[in-house]
Amino acid sequence: MLYDLTMPKDPSREAHFPAIEKRYGEKMAHWFKVMKEVKDLKYPEQIAHLRENYGFSQAHANALVMYSRGSTSSKRFDTPADYYKTIKPEQVKTIKKIFKTITEKYPKTELVIAWNQPMLKMGDHYIFGVSAATKHILMSAWSDDVLDAFRDKLDHLVVNKKTIGIPNDWEVEEKLILAMVKARIAETK
Repeated sequence: MLYDLTMPKDPSREAHFPAIEKRYGEKMAHWFKVMKEVKDLKYPEQIAHLRENYGFSQAHANALVMYSRGSTSSKRFDTPADYYKTIKPEQVKTIKKIFKTITEKYPKTELVIAWNQPMLKMGDHYIFGVSAATKHILMSAWSDDVLDAFRDKLDHLVVNKKTIGIPNDWEVEEKLILAMVKARIAETK
């Protein structure tokens, strides 16, 4: 199964407004009034209020709440270099090694920022991505089928539902990474 990779082309919170108006049947002025009524609540409580009382999806609730809190865009990083400045040096080293391994073998891949994380794309398809947490790095081949096919080769790592957890200072297993990327590219053709 491939993941749903649809993202609004426009990272602004306002990009969601036409869909919010259409789906929930009220103009944005109405929703801004609703947000003023709950302005003193914490973020999770505001999200819950919209979801429980008006049937908002998580994405629409997040866009409205964050916009009401002064965040006009979900985009935090313009480049991978911007992202790297926000994580630990040992994570940067590991992530750069992973991407270098892949881009040397597959030079048609492009390193981009998507969902505020560094990802490799080939054409319109995401091929491989990473996300740094405090105590580990998560990586993804963007496919349940690829993850399932390699599950036995990943038993020494932390395999989650859609990601693979690796230590911050992981000694990059180049053959494993390249085999997963090869399988992911094959399924996109």
